[in-house]
Amino acid sequence: MLSDNNMQGILRIFWFIYLIFIYLPIGIPATILTALTTWLGCKLGNHRIWGYYPGMIWSRVMIAITWCPYQVEGLEHLQPGQSYILVANHASIYDIFAIYGWIGRPFKWIMKKELRNLPFIGKACEEAGFIYINQKGGKQAMNSITEAEEKIKGGVSIAVFPEGSRTRTGQTGPFKRGAFEIARTMHLPVVPISLSGCYEVMPRNAFYPLPHRIRMVVHPPVAFNPQTPEEERNQIAHIRDIVVGGIDSTYAK
Repeated sequence: MLSDNNMQGILRIFWFIYLIFIYLPIGIPATILTALTTWLGCKLGNHRIWGYYPGMIWSRVMIAITWCPYQVEGLEHLQPGQSYILVANHASIYDIFAIYGWIGRPFKWIMKKELRNLPFIGKACEEAGFIYINQKGGKQAMNSITEAEEKIKGGVSIAVFPEGSRTRTGQTGPFKRGAFEIARTMHLPVVPISLSGCYEVMPRNAFYPLPHRIRMVVHPPVAFNPQTPEEERNQIAHIRDIVVGGIDSTYAK
């Protein structure tokens, strides 16, 4: 009779075979095709459609071929035609698939400027109207915020990971204020989003994904209208508490 360790070893071998012969042959062409479709569609047509729906389908495909059960809660809190600032914890590249795949409304990502250089994806995101931002701040960061304000029209939202980068431990880091500056200046509600399971699928330094249940909780919108720096810090901390409170308990600190 096989021991648990032997069984896990056999399952891991089968998983490697699956990754090589099924996951990669589907995932890589799907990524390239999505980027090309997004780029060409936005060049020729409506960026609200081509900047979102190809990515939505791609994200659902990537989660499906990773064999991740998926659960989403709280989409009823989002009203048609209303723009929001969507803020979520960031533990894995699968966070992107989770939000992209199931948020169900056009939005623009705020992304690190370094991602502009990714083959295929960088140009597609630029054509789709996603906003690249200099995380070091200064004039370039403020220009990016101004650019974001110009693109939020007719129910288009902004999605951002306010931690700035993926966590190394699975635990949620402090939230930076950049995304909240857009909410404050445009008087837009902030929607906290809690993501669970993505870290287990593919943490920051992992080379390949593993199946795991993914759960996304969309919380009710929160008004963001601080009048002083102290109020701003308190409101950002409150929104972070909401996000953390909706994460499965293992990484909720």
